[in-house]
Amino acid sequence: MKTSTFFNFLFLLIYKHKSKHIAISLISILIVFLISSVLFISSSIQKEVFSTLDSQSDFVVQRMNQGRVINTPNSWIEDFSSINGIKNIQQRVYGQYYFEPSQKYFTIVGIDLFEESANKNINKLLSILDVSKFLDKDSMIIGNGVRKTLDELYYSDSYSFKLYDRSLKKVAIFKDLPKEANLIANDLIIMDISLAKEILNINEDESSDIILNVPNDLERPNVEVELILQHLDIRVIQKEDIQKAYENLYNYKGGMFLILFIIVMITFVLILYQRYTMISSSDKKEIGILKAVGWSIKDIIKLKISETFIVAFISFIIGIILAYIFVYFLNAPILSNIFLGFQNIQNEVSFTPNISISNIITLFIFFIIPFISAVLIPVWKIAVIDAQESMK
Repeated sequence: MKTSTFFNFLFLLIYKHKSKHIAISLISILIVFLISSVLFISSSIQKEVFSTLDSQSDFVVQRMNQGRVINTPNSWIEDFSSINGIKNIQQRVYGQYYFEPSQKYFTIVGIDLFEESANKNINKLLSILDVSKFLDKDSMIIGNGVRKTLDELYYSDSYSFKLYDRSLKKVAIFKDLPKEANLIANDLIIMDISLAKEILNINEDESSDIILNVPNDLERPNVEVELILQHLDIRVIQKEDIQKAYENLYNYKGGMFLILFIIVMITFVLILYQRYTMISSSDKKEIGILKAVGWSIKDIIKLKISETFIVAFISFIIGIILAYIFVYFLNAPILSNIFLGFQNIQNEVSFTPNISISNIITLFIFFIIPFISAVLIPVWKIAVIDAQESMK
């Protein structure tokens, strides 16, 4: 049988059966759309988070008391400075501030404007910041989520923080962080380290924790041991541990959707199998005519498999395209909240494309094989029937 004749007949058959394929195609598009959207969101968030973590310090040292993290004495910086291999050791100040009017939490981060930070992102911010103008008065740089929350209550130029002694501290809004940083900095407030300590009720000789870098990877295990030996009430966190925690979190959420995808695919395959086992009399006659004019069982199965593959492939491509538009152009409304959370400040994040071709191919294989398998057995059962019996 000529290839051109086969394909001409194949596309005519698809056109003739278009009404039969519509319902199956719509379900297929929906399944691919949902799982692709989850993959796109998860990969984009992981790329952004891991890119941010790469700029973080190699070690975080915290002081513990009865299993709780408490403020760390700055005197520990001198204790750790004597350890070989340590660079850029400094205090870090951060904490949660409860914004009563909206019952939300802001994350306050204090930075030392006159000291090079161990965080590359902070150094990048300081390089474009007019420090003298920033320090003219108590000022802060805020994320877009904080800006939106403050604007709702008409705090457009400044906000007065309530201190531990019930007094108020007025802080001017210097500028907003770029929207591209919403994924990490949506609820963030950056201010001078002394001002942050005052608002968070941290003593001048203390900090939230201590951060440090160890440029030589081979020295890191030894440095971690020496840090722990310095004090009993200490916890050392490596950057790799934080990365693994985030990776496990997003893999867990993505895995939940993968399980749902498998359940839905099994259900869909059973529906397809039932649909094709109930082949109508017209379909039987069609196969009988093909056998009568000289088509072999192999040719008939090839024709039906090709018809199913084209329908499934087109549905897959449409589902991928719709998912791409939904995530990267519409920013995945509703679905993004599952990954970002929405208990605190609503995050209007813009996702950056980060598509893995291997993931797309794997998804296609998991989608197409069950799809075709559900059609193969029923078609084979009809194809082996005698042509005259098929046309009755």
